[in-house]
Amino acid sequence: MTTSIHGDVKDITLSARGKSRIEWAAKEMPVLRLIRERFEKDKPLAGIRMSGCLHITTETANLAITLKAGGADLVLCASNPLSTQDDVAAALVHEYGIPTFAIKGEDEATYYRHINAVLDHKPQMTMDDGCDLVSTIHSKRPELIATIIGGMEETTTGVIRLKSMEKDGVLKFPVLAVNDSDTKHMFDNRYGTGQSVLDAIIRSTNILIAGRTVVVFGYGWCGRGVASRAHGMGANVIVTEIDATRALEAVMDGYRVMPGVEAAKYGDIFVTVTGNVNVIDQQHFDNMKEGALISNAGHFNDEINIPALEKMATAKRRVRDFVDEYTYSDGRHVHLLAEGRLVNLSAAEGHPASVMDMSFANQALGSEYMLTNAKQMQAKVYTIPSDMDKEIARLKLHAMGIRIDTLTPEQDKYLNSWESGT
Repeated sequence: MTTSIHGDVKDITLSARGKSRIEWAAKEMPVLRLIRERFEKDKPLAGIRMSGCLHITTETANLAITLKAGGADLVLCASNPLSTQDDVAAALVHEYGIPTFAIKGEDEATYYRHINAVLDHKPQMTMDDGCDLVSTIHSKRPELIATIIGGMEETTTGVIRLKSMEKDGVLKFPVLAVNDSDTKHMFDNRYGTGQSVLDAIIRSTNILIAGRTVVVFGYGWCGRGVASRAHGMGANVIVTEIDATRALEAVMDGYRVMPGVEAAKYGDIFVTVTGNVNVIDQQHFDNMKEGALISNAGHFNDEINIPALEKMATAKRRVRDFVDEYTYSDGRHVHLLAEGRLVNLSAAEGHPASVMDMSFANQALGSEYMLTNAKQMQAKVYTIPSDMDKEIARLKLHAMGIRIDTLTPEQDKYLNSWESGT
């Protein structure tokens, strides 16, 4: 372990490897590169102290480099104990001079010590994956609130927490829900989560997906992505939902829909993507068949009732990296992947850089927008302006060499008038 005023990382000698992988990811992030080039010239974040609680990956590193290029005084910590890529953390510290507090596999005490370390930076702006910075500020470090301009939130889980804070009247500064941008949730959540979850399950188990029954708990954007990719690899997909409209959509998309307890009888592989608690509970464990694989792609491992699983099991052993086998009293075995933490970042590398390009473009531009507009904003949860969202999509298409049509003056006039009719 390497500890200094510059951060807390596992092994600083991993930095060269991390730098190489960060540069590789950058090749797939042309929109963020364009933003970085402008930031280097304009310095829109000059002197702003920023603290980020994010997944420390190659893609996040490129965001951090962009924010620093814009003049931000940035420090980072991990937003999940298992999502850190140790070589990337080392490179951020050693190669890019960005203090980073993140060690893959860190215990809970270390995790919160790292959060407090980045809060000691006295941030004027926060950037969260899961709302842990904002919630810690409000519950443990309220003295920091007075100088905070605002924050950004990247995840569905974090937005849920923030909207609850806003509803209860306890949120003390504005936060941009980057997660709610079309160029984030329609691509990152669907295509990124869809691919990376299946990647993680295959990496950790080496099983064949074709012919298996995959049960997806939740049919939001992430659930759509997981179901689509599992189906594309030959799986039989069952969806569970509490929302009638989403359940109907899943049916129309060709999947079986049923209550989770019933689906537990059929599933070979289970994936939770809801942002809720105890989505897989004891009654589900009771119904699972021999060899079932259980995983979570939501931000927190609360989606799986792990204490209930621990209590009902007579034995537990680690059978592969990121695979724990639990034995029931009747001899059945079930397998929990990545300790119930978000499997795609714990047991694999997370989302491909090309989709994170758009998500982190939203983060970078969102920080600039927050700095410019915070005085006119209340202590509420806001979305990225639609024109900014559309510009990110336009830049992405341009980088991909794809052209689209534009309205003629006649068409524009028609769409903005009411006189024309039959």
